[in-house]
Order: sequence, then C-alpha cells, then structure tokens
Amino acid sequence: MRILMLTHAFNSLSQRLFVELEAWGHEVSIEFDINDAVTAEAVEQFLPDLVLAPFLKRAIPESIWSNHLCLIIHPGVRGDRGATSLDWAITNNEPRWGVTCLQANAEMDAGDIWSWSEFPMRGARKSSLYRNEVSEAAVIAVRQALQSIQDKVPPQPLDYGQAEIQGQWRDPIRQAQRAINWQQDSTETVLRKLWAADSQPGVLDNLRRRECHLFNGWQESVLSGPAGDLIARRDGAICRATRDGAVWITHLALAHPDEGEATFKLPASQVLSGLIDDVPEIPLLPHTPTESPTWQEISYRESNHVGYLQFHFYNGAASSDQCRRLLSAWRYAQSRPVSVIVLLGGEDFWCNGIDLNSIEAAASPADASWENINAMNDLCEAIIRCDDKLCIAAMRGNAGAGGVFLALAADQVYARRSVVMNPHYKSMGNLYGSEYWTYLLPARVGDQQAEAIMSNRLPVSAGQAKALGLLDDTFGDCQESFEQEVIRRAESLARSSDYDALVDDKRQRREEDEKHQSLASYRQQELERMRLNFYGFDPSYHVARYHFVEKIPKSRTPPFLARHRRLRSTTTVSVSARANSDGFK
Repeated sequence: MRILMLTHAFNSLSQRLFVELEAWGHEVSIEFDINDAVTAEAVEQFLPDLVLAPFLKRAIPESIWSNHLCLIIHPGVRGDRGATSLDWAITNNEPRWGVTCLQANAEMDAGDIWSWSEFPMRGARKSSLYRNEVSEAAVIAVRQALQSIQDKVPPQPLDYGQAEIQGQWRDPIRQAQRAINWQQDSTETVLRKLWAADSQPGVLDNLRRRECHLFNGWQESVLSGPAGDLIARRDGAICRATRDGAVWITHLALAHPDEGEATFKLPASQVLSGLIDDVPEIPLLPHTPTESPTWQEISYRESNHVGYLQFHFYNGAASSDQCRRLLSAWRYAQSRPVSVIVLLGGEDFWCNGIDLNSIEAAASPADASWENINAMNDLCEAIIRCDDKLCIAAMRGNAGAGGVFLALAADQVYARRSVVMNPHYKSMGNLYGSEYWTYLLPARVGDQQAEAIMSNRLPVSAGQAKALGLLDDTFGDCQESFEQEVIRRAESLARSSDYDALVDDKRQRREEDEKHQSLASYRQQELERMRLNFYGFDPSYHVARYHFVEKIPKSRTPPFLARHRRLRSTTTVSVSARANSDGFK
C-alpha cells in the first residue's frame, strides 16, 4: 500500500509508525503539514492509497479527506474528542486509556472508527506515556485498520448510544485549570498536574517573582518543608515542598523572558540563577550498593556481582555537566567489586547526545558545543578503556546521534523491541559527529555498512538495528520484561565459567586495536571535522540547532523524508539498494 504520512513533525510516534509500516512492506512517504497547498501537491505527486496522520495541529483540508481515505491517530478512547486528550486522562486519573484510528471528516475527531487499542494507565509524564503506551497502542490500531482496509471491512460510525463508547468532547485545558495550589494540593495532585502538562505547555507558576512554566516533575520521598517553599537543589533541579511532601522539578521555561534571556526549557537552577542562592544545594548522594531513596538523575545499585548505573537525562540530552557527573559515577562503578556493569538510560530515551538547549543558551554556543562534545568523548573513552569488567548497554528508550555511539562503547548492546534509533548526525546541520564513532561503528558492522548507516538520515527500528549489527539483541515487549531479561543476562554473564576468558579477549582486542590506531588518533580526526562544524564558515549546524531549540516550524519537508519529491539520481538508487540489502529500507 502507498501511504502518505501527513504530520506536523517527525516526532517519536511518527518515527515508530514509519519504521513499522516499512517493515510491514508498505511504501511510505512523509509530508509535513505546512499548508493546504503543500498537502494537495504531495497527494498529487505521490498518489497514495491512504493518508495517515499521526500528529497534526490542524484539520486536514476537505479537498483531501473528501477525495482520499484519511486516517487520524487520536490518543484517546473511542468517542474521546479534543486537542488535549492525554492531558485530561492524566488529570482525571483515568484507569485505562487508548488510541483510536478514525476517518477524517468535517467534524474534529468524530469520523468513523476503523480500529482502537486500549491500555492501563501508568503514573507518568504525558511525554512518557506518549512514547511508550500510546505509541504501542497506535502501532496495534494502525495494523488493525490496514487489515480492515485490505479485507474491505467497513468502519464503525461513532455512536454515543453504544455502551462501549465512553469518550466525550473535552475543551482544551487552560492554565487556570492546571494551576498548582502549593498550600492545598497534595503531592499526588501536584505531580498529576505537572505530568499532564509535560512536555507542552508546562504548568505556569511563579518562582521568586519570575513567571515560569514547570516541567519534568518527580516525587521526593525524604525531604519536606513548609508548603510552597523551595527546600533543596541538586543537579540543576529544584525541590519544592507540598502540603504532604515534596517534588523535584528539573526544567523551567521563562514565560516573559527579558531581552537576551532564553525562551526555551533549561535546567531550573540555571533559569533561576542568582535568585535561589539561599536554597541549600544537596550534593549527589554517595554511590551505594543500594538505590537511593531520594530522587537524583544518576543512581547506582548492586546485586549478584552486577552494578546497575542508571541515568535519566531530560529528553535524552546530556550536557557537559551531566557527562562529567556520569563519568564520575562510571569510575565509581568500575572501582566496585562487581563483574558486570549495566548502563541503564532513561525509560523514554537512552541518550540523544549533546544538550542543544544548554548550548543555545550559552554566551558562545560554539565554545559550549566544543566543551560538550569533549565531555561526551571523555565518557565514551572511559567505557571503551575499561579492561577489567564487562559492560552492557541496556537501551530502554529511543536513542539518537552521539547517544547511539555511547551505547556502542559497551561490550554488549541490548534494546527493547520498540526502541527507535537515529544513528546519524547529518540532520543537525551536517554535523560530522564524534564519540569515537569512526572506531566503534566499523568495528561492529564493517566499513561499507558503516558508510551506509551514516549516510542514511532515516530512523531504524530495534529489529533493523540488530540486522545491521548495531545491536547484539532486542527483546522485551514492555519496560518490565526488558529489564528482567537484562538482569538475567547480566547475572548469567557475571557467573559464567567463560568470564575470565571474555575479559582477557576484550583486553587483548583493545591492545591490538590501539596498536593499529590509537583512540587519541580517532578522537583527533573526528574533532578536526567537528571544529569546522562549530567554528568554520558554514553556519549550518548553528542554524539547525537554533531551529530545533526554538521549535521553528519547517518551511518544507526534507527530500529524504518526502520521497515523492526526491530526485531519483543514480547515487540515491545505488545507496538505497545497498541499504535494503543490508537490512533497512
């Protein structure tokens, strides 16, 4: 089937559906929803059998839906309607929610229902639910809808008279409804309000006489204080007391920034710099063999000769400071009497490389970029050079750019089945990339395959990544099953009779590789190219970063996504053919 994916942006859900549709054998092209004329042109050029809309901020024009089958992916149960569906589900503490695949018509979210899938709600941020439960349900619903289309099974009209139709129209949630009453709201209520507004629009609040939008709330289980007071800060986050506990808030965005101030999300302590000097800074808790009872973004625990080093960086972005703190934690884990170290990234993102927001906010973005990439390299190098233990990278969430190669620094790399990877840098203004990818990638997949992977700007599924050689294995239909299997494999490796031989082989291989070409040489060659990206005459990286951070809407769809607009040059065809033979489309 020829499917035109019409979307506001190529976000996590769109990427997941793209890799799944291609794996199912469909021909997929993507068009950003820029305006009606562009959409009409895309339909005319591609002549799709189906227009699929996983993420829109406006209605599909009547000229399209009245002449072509158009399916909307709505993050709500059957009958649910409105633009803030998931926000309301979290706010109302719904026990179950779902995704509905419905046909576009003249009335928003009121079209015929082609399919649906439901799931139990989890206490989590909206963005986390979206990237996990909603994405999984969307894949199921889309597959069911495509099967119904193929089998010529008609959709069901939306009928609120049927008992199973539980949804309703809901107006958008306003900031007045999201507002936190710090003196009266319980910790659970505060968290629910924060979660429902993440990652957009945030909860509008007043902190030290600055109006800010609050993002990324976590429960604190030890600290407390007078309701509403800022009682602690750590790792760039602030801790604010509720009437029955406290919550951590990691990121803020100024509602009314002064001239020269950032308009986008940044670590809370950075946004409130100079205003919270009286708030006690709680240092990173000493790493202990058991997990910390209080929140911190990097934690460590041990069990059965395995050390688990967990880090959950907001949106997967690793700033210079976060890289240095994770490096310190890695060195601690390496000093411990364990046989295997498991690196556990966040549930939503393993890691996406350098922190573009912090870089954009710096006085010199070029200098901040250089500092950040070197901090990432220091971390990767420490993992590569570890010669007395085995390391497993356990990718619970999606990964991109330098985050992929951070994982490849480990000895074994596992990913949850639903993970989507973007193992390339070029989409960010033709960045060359570092993190020792010129050493790590060819060692895993060979020179020719490495060239094809780095030239491909499209996402790959975990299954495709395994076929390419990027992953050693992929398993787990949910977070819990994935983590349980990781633990089983790590403990089995730690007590394996071949353990000493495996460590010896690793040490010898590293020594041989160093003789062939030193890590310092790989790093120098990569950074020479990165220096041109950061400080050279071509501003592409800085322009792309600015557009990404400021969330400036695309003015056109890139040719690598809009296949209907791509010139079929001989080079493109040959690269595509080689990529197909190597395991991805």
